Order: sequence, then C-alpha cells, then structure tokens
Amino acid sequence: MANILIVEDDKDLNFAYQLILEREKHVVASAFNGEEALQKLQSFSADIILLDLLMPIKSGVEFLQSYDITKDRPDVKILVFTNIDNAPEINEALRLGADKCIIKAWTSPQGLVKLIDNMLQPSETEEQSADIK
Repeated sequence: MANILIVEDDKDLNFAYQLILEREKHVVASAFNGEEALQKLQSFSADIILLDLLMPIKSGVEFLQSYDITKDRPDVKILVFTNIDNAPEINEALRLGADKCIIKAWTSPQGLVKLIDNMLQPSETEEQSADIK
C-alpha cells in the first residue's frame, strides 16, 4: 500500500486511475494541474506521484521545476504518465528528477498497477544499505 498523488487534468482519467489504485488498497489524492499538486503535497505525503506533462496553469515540467525533490521528499518516486511520445518535455522531466516515463495509450490499468508495485519495491542498493545498518 502506498500514498499516490495523481496529477492529471482530464477529470475522467484522473477518476479512473483513482478507482484502479484504490481497488489495489493504495491511498490516493488527486490534483488537476501542477500548481494544485504543489499545494496538495503540503498536506499529503506521497510515495509516488503519477504526473501528466500537458496541463493548464502549471505543466508537469513546471511542477518538477518548482518541486525540489532532493529537499522536499528525496524518496518520492515520480512516474510521468503522458501521451507525448519522444518529446523534449520527456527528456526534461527525466532530467528534473522523474524516475520513469510511460505512454498512457500503451499502458493497461493492470500494467500501471504492476509498474507502480515495482517502483515501490526497494532497489538492490537500498536493500544492501539496509543490510549494512
């Protein structure tokens, strides 16, 4: 179980992702643009941010430019979930700290859940660090 913030301006998609993730017992909060996401993160401690890139008011890239991952929450995972394929925005999102980028149209609900579950698993490096302590 994880705390997941969905940042998606399409209300129907946002709601659908919320239902899918809540069915898997995740705690889900929603925002409809990057500015709202920044506000939501003041009171919601997300383990994963599911981030669209093209949104009004503040885009996904603008959100990443405003959200200091290393200071605010270094352990949060950011999954860019967009329909932009091979665009400069994807490269910029990855440069700004997004962990992974996938295409909405190519990802089934089950595939999204599996990807999120995989992102929640500790990496080998994290496991080795835990063993050392």
